[in-house]
Amino acid sequence: MTYQAPNERHKDFVKNIKEYFNQTSNITIFQQRNTIKRIKFEGAEYIVKSFKIPHLLNQVVYSIFRESKAKKSYFNSIKIENFVPKPIGYIEFKKFGLLKNSYYITTPFDYHFTIREPLTDKNYANKENIYKAFAKFTNQLHNKNILHLDYSPGNILIKENSWGYEFKIIDVNRMKFKKLSEIERLENFSKLWASDEDLSMIIKEYAKINQLDENKALTIALKASQKHKNRKNLKKRLKGKKVVD
Repeated sequence: MTYQAPNERHKDFVKNIKEYFNQTSNITIFQQRNTIKRIKFEGAEYIVKSFKIPHLLNQVVYSIFRESKAKKSYFNSIKIENFVPKPIGYIEFKKFGLLKNSYYITTPFDYHFTIREPLTDKNYANKENIYKAFAKFTNQLHNKNILHLDYSPGNILIKENSWGYEFKIIDVNRMKFKKLSEIERLENFSKLWASDEDLSMIIKEYAKINQLDENKALTIALKASQKHKNRKNLKKRLKGKKVVD
């Protein structure tokens, strides 16, 4: 067992996370490949993500060659704590030296919606203002040399406050920390699966903030977005699944 927790109070919670996670009083927020639950502990609430047990080859990989997703999520979040729900800890369970269960724990961020909702609803209220705030938030990430490699709609949480929109990112186990080129910045929007119209609104604001050539910025971002869609749709066709424009 390998774990990290910031203090003694959270250490007990993290070390015994399997027991707390399996309690029936928990609220399951998400359950597909991984499972996310909202858990109460000593009067406070936490969000706990249980990662799926890797297949045998990846058990070897994550035990010897790479850090687990839970560990990377925790330490990446420590690096970018202003942009993510507050990290509390992580824990890994191994058997015969191979990674089995792993968990990552944060405090809740009670968001109102993700960026997916305005991207998929043509009549979503205040769409333009949301996109302008999103462009500003993304620029803050990029200026801090943060490149989220899975910058997709479900990983961008938004809370509406009296002063505007507050953003947090999740699923941060796949990150790069480096000075970003203009192309890398603009291509980072490609996984939003946005329409050309919506993406153009975001990119125009992003270009304005950074004093970029608007036409050039649009060409780079739209091309990257379409390339991503084409690649994903090709995989769906090969699997006999319905493609999405």
